[in-house]
Amino acid sequence: MKLLFIHQNMPGQYREMMAWLLEQNAKGAGHEIAFLTQRRSYPAPEGVAKILYQPHHAPAEKAYGLSKVWEEAAGTGFGAVHALAAHEKATGFRPDLVIGHTGWGEMLFLKELWPDVPVLGFFEYFYLSRGAAVGFDPEEPANAHTPYILNARNSVPHANLHVVDRLTAPTQWQADLFPALYRQNMYVCHDGIRTDRLCPDPEVSLSLGRLGRPITRDDEIFTYVARNMEAMRGFHIFMRALPRILAERPKARALIIGGNETSYGPKAKTEGGFRAELEKEVGASVDWSRVHFLGQVPYPDFQKVVQISRCHIYLTKPFVLSWSLLEAMSMEAPIVASDVAPVREAITHGETGMLVDFFQPEALADQVADVLARPDAYAPMRRAAREHVVKTYDFETVCLPRHIAEMNALVPAEAGHIDV
Repeated sequence: MKLLFIHQNMPGQYREMMAWLLEQNAKGAGHEIAFLTQRRSYPAPEGVAKILYQPHHAPAEKAYGLSKVWEEAAGTGFGAVHALAAHEKATGFRPDLVIGHTGWGEMLFLKELWPDVPVLGFFEYFYLSRGAAVGFDPEEPANAHTPYILNARNSVPHANLHVVDRLTAPTQWQADLFPALYRQNMYVCHDGIRTDRLCPDPEVSLSLGRLGRPITRDDEIFTYVARNMEAMRGFHIFMRALPRILAERPKARALIIGGNETSYGPKAKTEGGFRAELEKEVGASVDWSRVHFLGQVPYPDFQKVVQISRCHIYLTKPFVLSWSLLEAMSMEAPIVASDVAPVREAITHGETGMLVDFFQPEALADQVADVLARPDAYAPMRRAAREHVVKTYDFETVCLPRHIAEMNALVPAEAGHIDV
């Protein structure tokens, strides 16, 4: 089968799927794989044709707010089909199936290029002015224009709805954000977690330069992970809980993974980013000698950090659920997380993790301190967390078969099917 994946930031949600297909090719499957992306720096694996594109047009910085997102998406989509048309002319590649993220506009004009090629669209988020991340945190109040801006942002999924032949969303909470018209042709299935690879490791160790020795699971380590340290992922709540955790647990150390930019929401107002703002706020109340900011680390190092963790903190507003939460559960890190709807879909309080009010850093600190103090008492919970992820989110046994079945159902028999 000829497969085209589309994601602005290759490989995105398709990391495991693409790797699995290449494994099948090594066994003689013969699938032809191409990937459309803007990400020049990502080295395409052998056996994947990387198709680079640039937006055909970008809106001016001060473009009209209610049409700016659509203008950007249209320029992205037009640039994408130009690149795909050029690639087809040069190589003859015409996919049997397109699988891609609908969030930025790359797929808007696909049917003009290939009217008969089926499209499976990933629908990640539908913007709401009530009931999700916007307006949730009093520190980031919505203004009078916010509902209209959010409505305008939804012009992109609205336009994609008429391009795709089948829709998918990774969690039920995300699917339920979309209007009923979308959900009629949508299935819910996560991208998948490699639970066969993401396991606990009692012998894990990690070097921390400041200590001059490796740390192990004998150390009292608690962790926080996010792509970037920002309000959407509760970094301000974590930092406000930090003094109390360190005071209650004098031997504990915090390992923090994350960049200092902004992935979601408004940018920090202070030079040095959101981290600098919060460091200034908590100031001398924190023993900084026991706080380790690791930045954005390679994936194997992330894995070791979580495997060492005696308590992993996951905070988020009502927003897209992070892979890192499910990965940490798979590695049996005891979880303390924010009690919001997307997290409750993955964690049952007291059974597979502990949930606390997002806005109560004192309660967060007390719960973390208890997990650190009584690791044996929480051992059944962390084992149950892994069992839940294996049963519900495992890539090979749960998610992959569902996605492959949906992909095969879209493709005519003469194009061949993918065997699981």
